[in-house]
Amino acid sequence: MHIALFPNMIKKTSGEIAQQIAAFLKKRNACVYAEDEIADEVDAARLSSISPEKIDYIISLGGDGTILRVIQRHPELTAPLMAINFGGLGFMADIPIQETYQSLENLLANKMVISERMMMAGRTEDNRTCYAVNDIIFHRAENPSLIEISIFVDDIYLNTYCADGIIVATPSGSTAYSMAAGGPILAPNLRAFVITPICPHTTSNRPIVLLPSHQIRIEYISKLKPIEVTYDGFSSFRMKTGEKFYLSCAKKKFRLVNLLHHDFYSTLRSKLGWSGKLKTDEI
Repeated sequence: MHIALFPNMIKKTSGEIAQQIAAFLKKRNACVYAEDEIADEVDAARLSSISPEKIDYIISLGGDGTILRVIQRHPELTAPLMAINFGGLGFMADIPIQETYQSLENLLANKMVISERMMMAGRTEDNRTCYAVNDIIFHRAENPSLIEISIFVDDIYLNTYCADGIIVATPSGSTAYSMAAGGPILAPNLRAFVITPICPHTTSNRPIVLLPSHQIRIEYISKLKPIEVTYDGFSSFRMKTGEKFYLSCAKKKFRLVNLLHHDFYSTLRSKLGWSGKLKTDEI
């Protein structure tokens, strides 16, 4: 079995734990790889020494941000990803650090399920492309005032938002920035887009959920400075007045390893601190 290991080296002790995990996996006859610049530090082979299609699993050590970094930096890797949470509020990285080695044993024994997560594809007018697992964000950037962004769905005008910007999120991204901006939480196995305005001037401008078959067109219409378009929080570019951006459901998917005893709803209760209790009839 060939496993690519991606620790978030900014996290304290992450490198040391990655080295321990590499040793654990190699004792069980797995071949372990890491990015070339840290491979020696974590006692793994260089990632460049193996063809991407030969990687069987990816293991990330960090939070949801570490997962997104792996996907954005290594789009050639398509293997399922198991995420061990070294971060804080992680919804995709939902394996607690104390369950690391039992989780690895389950992975090697195929005692897990693999869920497919929808991704978005974005395209500019001059055919620059991008992909996102979580969201694509259109933000006012250096503009001191609110901006106007028009949205069309299948060439039908939807609305013009006067706001700090808008977020277009997948179900995976519905628990990230979109949720913080007041958007709904979607079950991760759904296929849908969520459009959430950021601090809209008119309170009647509410988030809306769209089918993945829709083609979405974003137009920046304010005669102000360029706005910033960011995807998955790692890469960005500028969008000028009058420019258009096109969004659709991507053909490629992100595959996430889930353990059998973990579920999205218990993760929600735990991460969001929901205090509701199941009540039973009292005698």
